[in-house]
Amino acid sequence: MKPRPLTSLLLGAIATLAVPQPALGQNAPAPKEAEEEEEEDVIIVQGTRLGRRLQDEPLRVEVIAGEEIEEKALMRPGNIAMLVNEIGGIRVQVTAPALGAANVRIQGLEGRYTQLLADNLPLYGGQASGLGLLQVPPTDLAQVEVIKGSVSALYGGSALGGVINLVSKRPGAAFEADILANATSRNGQDLTAYLAGPVSSRAGLSLTAGAHRQSGQDLDGDGWLDMAAFERVTARPRFQWTGDDGASLYLTLGAMSERRSGGTQAGRTVPDGTPFSEAQDTDRFDAGLVASRPVGDTMTMGLRASAMWQDHRHRFGPVIEDDRHASLFAEATLSKQSGATGWVMGAAFQSDGLRSRTFPAFDYTYDVPGLFVQVEQRVLSDLTLAASARVDFHDRFGTQASPRVSALWQPGRWTIRGSVARGYFAPTPFVDEIDAAGLSRLAPLGSIRAETASTASLDVGYAKGPWEANLTLFGADIDNATRIDPVAPDRVQLVNVAGTARLRGSEMLLRYRRNGFTVTGSYVFIDSAEPDPATPGQRQVPLTPRHSAGLVGMWEQHGKGRIGIEAYYTGRQLLDENPFRTRSRPYLNFGMLGEIVLGRFSLFANAENLLDVRQSRYDPLLLPQRAPSGRWTTDAWAPLEGFTVNAGVRFKFGEE
Repeated sequence: MKPRPLTSLLLGAIATLAVPQPALGQNAPAPKEAEEEEEEDVIIVQGTRLGRRLQDEPLRVEVIAGEEIEEKALMRPGNIAMLVNEIGGIRVQVTAPALGAANVRIQGLEGRYTQLLADNLPLYGGQASGLGLLQVPPTDLAQVEVIKGSVSALYGGSALGGVINLVSKRPGAAFEADILANATSRNGQDLTAYLAGPVSSRAGLSLTAGAHRQSGQDLDGDGWLDMAAFERVTARPRFQWTGDDGASLYLTLGAMSERRSGGTQAGRTVPDGTPFSEAQDTDRFDAGLVASRPVGDTMTMGLRASAMWQDHRHRFGPVIEDDRHASLFAEATLSKQSGATGWVMGAAFQSDGLRSRTFPAFDYTYDVPGLFVQVEQRVLSDLTLAASARVDFHDRFGTQASPRVSALWQPGRWTIRGSVARGYFAPTPFVDEIDAAGLSRLAPLGSIRAETASTASLDVGYAKGPWEANLTLFGADIDNATRIDPVAPDRVQLVNVAGTARLRGSEMLLRYRRNGFTVTGSYVFIDSAEPDPATPGQRQVPLTPRHSAGLVGMWEQHGKGRIGIEAYYTGRQLLDENPFRTRSRPYLNFGMLGEIVLGRFSLFANAENLLDVRQSRYDPLLLPQRAPSGRWTTDAWAPLEGFTVNAGVRFKFGEE
């Protein structure tokens, strides 16, 4: 099948009715409302390079900031999974139920296409591991920026499906501390701390640290852990400096160590009568730098660089796999802002590699130099056009061109955004099945081609007074997608799919805000189709619900507390290689959150999954026999943890 042109994707997409409140982060206020904003409410987007206000961005960016981040941090202090999972069009998909590994699917696209950044740096590598999402606490986040659709024009081959940029807090003029202790009804504990303060009038230091643990839980008594046990410690110091002339320097170091175990409990077995324990030990270290310096009155030179080293020791039953992932990144830019015109050009280099001590046949190093340019032009008072293009010279997959064109039109209170883009992804062995089963049954990679996609969206938005409404339609065509095919009862291979996978969908949102009370309703529809491996036709993409919806009510008052209730619906999903059913059951997930502020202290409690929806209530998680890939579990299509309560105390000092 031939890929559809970008114009057909754009015509197949409808509108995002999205001119949101900045702190809620869908799009931006209407121009007149934006002029009346208080300065502290203005959000500057960092992930699109030019540092524009959210409402001025031709590229649609959704921003979560402030109170909403604090709310999600109380629900799940140990990681950002819940924070990103409750964004419309985003789904956190468990890829390895035995260890709890998960990735982020944006608008139905595979999780490997999502680039996870920290302060615009790929500190978690070009392709974050399945556990990477679960090893990042939200303690120090100032805002989270989400760009949906191909962003290869900005970030290269790791951003085919979109980007999630985690923006950290910056030290203020006075010392501040934020310490949180949390415990769960499933015998989990978290202790996190954020400390920050100035070292001079121009420089500041911060430290984020955490200790987290979870005991293994066999909720259905079958001898297999439904929740993996783990112990994890993290630390991240940062340094921020701003010069008198506007120059700036940001430095960060990170360290994380985790021991995680799952599989069968002691003395228990899988259906073939043997024990099968799973485990992963992870040690990660990273460093990053972001620097800028003015050149003349309107130009700026910029430099970004990072390095990441991650050592893994996996156990899949009797097989132990040792490997090391390494990533190096550097980028130099020159940008200019002058009146109605802004542009940036630059050169980048990224290297990602794997060294497996157990299976060296899978070793790879991808060295990718690239050149890019981005131009934004306000052609009318209410019309801005933007274009960006990147050329990567991939040493394995050849020259790859990634263009993107966007437009922003703001007639009165309305906001209309349109965008079309192409991008690519450099395949690696680490698809979802390999996260779950390891490399032992995977045949050496053959002549795999780069995965490519065309994406498009058209957004229309309107907001007035306390009301905000959004409607978005999007589309994507993916060619050369990779998947695992069995070639023997105990052997699989990674192949490119012949044909085009297609995704079409819409996101809708309605929100009401007044006097600290917010009610938000959302709905996401995804129509997906991919070549069927068993027949000449097509099928729905597995683990992609056609319908999902949410309703959230929250009351909060600064200095007093908050109380909220939420409900989420997930519709039926096609299941692949599941002997118990071909389609999942739809389910509802209810939750409640409460916090009382007592000066510098606050007490909080959160109840998740009040209906105790759990996949193992409907079907076993264990397969009757081991899959060709080596995994012993079905795909996760519903929650694995069931009803859970967490509660704790939070202490803040130095914050006004």
